[in-house]
Amino acid sequence: MSDISALWEAESIAVIGASERPGALGRKPLDYLLRYGFKGRILPVNPRSPEILGVPAYPSVKDAPGPVDLALIMVSAERVLGAVDDCVAAGVKLAVIASSGFAETGEEGARLQAEVVAKARAGGLRIIGPNCIGAVAYENRVLATFSPLFGAESVPFEPGTLAFVSQSGALGFGAASLALERGLRPGWVVSTGNDADVTALEVLRELATVPEVTGLLGYLEDTPDIGTLRELAGSGKPVALLKSGRTEAGGRAAASHTGALATDDRVLDAALRGLGIVRVDDIDELLDVARVFESERRPTGNRVAVVTTSGGSGILAADAVEAHGLELSALEPRSKEALAEIVPAFGAIDNPVDITATVLSDPSLFDRSLDVLIADDTVDIIVAAFCVMAGPDVEKAVNALSRAAEKGGKPILVARTGADFLAPDAPRDLREAGLPEYPTPARALRAAAALWEVSRPRTLPDAPRPGTVPGPGAEATEPELKRLLAEAGIDVPKGRIAVDAEDAVRAVTEAGGTAVLKAVVPGLLHKTEAGGVEIGVTADTAPEAHARLAALGGQVLVEELIDEGAEGVELIVGVHTTDLGPVLTAGLGGIFTEVLDDVGHRLLPLAPGEGAELLAGLRGAKILAGTRGRAAVDVAAAAELLHKVGALVQDWPAGFALDLNPVRVLPRGAVVLDAALSFDTSEEAGR
Repeated sequence: MSDISALWEAESIAVIGASERPGALGRKPLDYLLRYGFKGRILPVNPRSPEILGVPAYPSVKDAPGPVDLALIMVSAERVLGAVDDCVAAGVKLAVIASSGFAETGEEGARLQAEVVAKARAGGLRIIGPNCIGAVAYENRVLATFSPLFGAESVPFEPGTLAFVSQSGALGFGAASLALERGLRPGWVVSTGNDADVTALEVLRELATVPEVTGLLGYLEDTPDIGTLRELAGSGKPVALLKSGRTEAGGRAAASHTGALATDDRVLDAALRGLGIVRVDDIDELLDVARVFESERRPTGNRVAVVTTSGGSGILAADAVEAHGLELSALEPRSKEALAEIVPAFGAIDNPVDITATVLSDPSLFDRSLDVLIADDTVDIIVAAFCVMAGPDVEKAVNALSRAAEKGGKPILVARTGADFLAPDAPRDLREAGLPEYPTPARALRAAAALWEVSRPRTLPDAPRPGTVPGPGAEATEPELKRLLAEAGIDVPKGRIAVDAEDAVRAVTEAGGTAVLKAVVPGLLHKTEAGGVEIGVTADTAPEAHARLAALGGQVLVEELIDEGAEGVELIVGVHTTDLGPVLTAGLGGIFTEVLDDVGHRLLPLAPGEGAELLAGLRGAKILAGTRGRAAVDVAAAAELLHKVGALVQDWPAGFALDLNPVRVLPRGAVVLDAALSFDTSEEAGR
């Protein structure tokens, strides 16, 4: 048993601050442990009572017969330090601090919290909380919680396979109650409060090792630790997270385009997407995903077949397939031939397959249609949508769906649009058959997309190496950066510094007769706005252009002119560091970067294929592929450039922002036209 797993494996639980007084928070855990039949040792701790609720009590946890696997601390904030001392002395390895009055109350509480954590760590004690409602594990009936959920008159207590972990105790147990109401069966519910020591992600990571867990669900308020996220993603268990704070400007404003565009929330989206972790937006969506996680059936692709008794439901399902990034299967020719023999003439055999309301008089339509779709190799997921079917008709449909799921092994999701009173037993029957059920096609397809997200094959990148290579200094100029880029195999224009007007003429001639001149001034990141760029300079105009740019106070760079015609597309490519690690940003660039804001983000290092995936996900991807008479550009070269940039900077220390804007992608190749570097030297940037 690990320290954290005591939350669900504990054989002895001490309740520090236990009370017999009706309504007292210190009484609830004892009530629950007794009521729900915890089979281990219950150890109430109260120096004033030799017995509480018929259970022998002890003045201190040090006096309780050991070993003590888990302590639940329910005393006032000022007494928590003493309770922690006692736990350390008693050899307790894990304590849940339910008490409030810590970092959530301000600076003084934060200082007290830091002191508690320091004392616990020094004594080998891990802490859940403070300011949390505790935890419950259904199988072993570990109820280290005072949640009012378990004081309700009737609470389903059937062990399930879903694990809920929430920083917010009230929200976490509230979500668990909604899950129970909807027929879901959580097996573990844990609240972690202030995450002062053990974090919600650490608990999820530990739960991922429990064989019985089929799905992990979390609510987070703090920025997650990327290392723990990577380990969680590598567990093989499906994960969905609800992270609050989408509208906060969480990222630092870096002195580059990429820093301004890549807010913390967008970076987190990119990190979760790259790791195959589903991010949801609300509790309803979290529970919808939980439902599909209960089943262990997984798709091998994203192609969906819809079978419906309602043309309207089929249309809505088809819309939702596209909206959620899935693909509507075209179906094999032999499948359409078979369906033509089954489906009424006024139905539809093209996907969505509409077997019509005729199923009410011929229930075999469901069985036979599902058999065809199960056998179709172009179908990975089946969504069955039916409306307002009642009683025996629903029972027949459920039986057909259950047989199909067992026969083919493909995930089948059900969109049953109709009130429960039409078929009161349907939710139970569908659940027992392992068929996730939703009230609308859109919600079923949203869950199907989440199921594919956690199932699709992916190569997880290695964790980035810590910054050991110095990289360029804070005053690195564009020529210095381009030298590094060129050494990394990244194309840059040919050019050099011109020391005076006469040298500028020679440099323009070397560049082919027409060139670009740029001011090289430390700290000047946006040259165009400062008048620091001259395009189309010839040998005749070179002296005047050189004089103008030199007057800005630095050197003058002369480079070959890369064709600016219609056969190229400008991208922005950059990297900056965040709390989650270095992040690569790429998208449509040039002067429209902030206007269009069409960029994607990926944590570094990139996994194989991630560069191409990022570019394909841009709204402007069709521009790269060629549209309205424009030639297609070399997307493969652009994707390769992203990987080379990521490899170049992976050892650079925290705090840098590299901005390559524009990168011109040509019909053949991709060239970095401009490069700038800035550093955030604040303490926060180096975390």
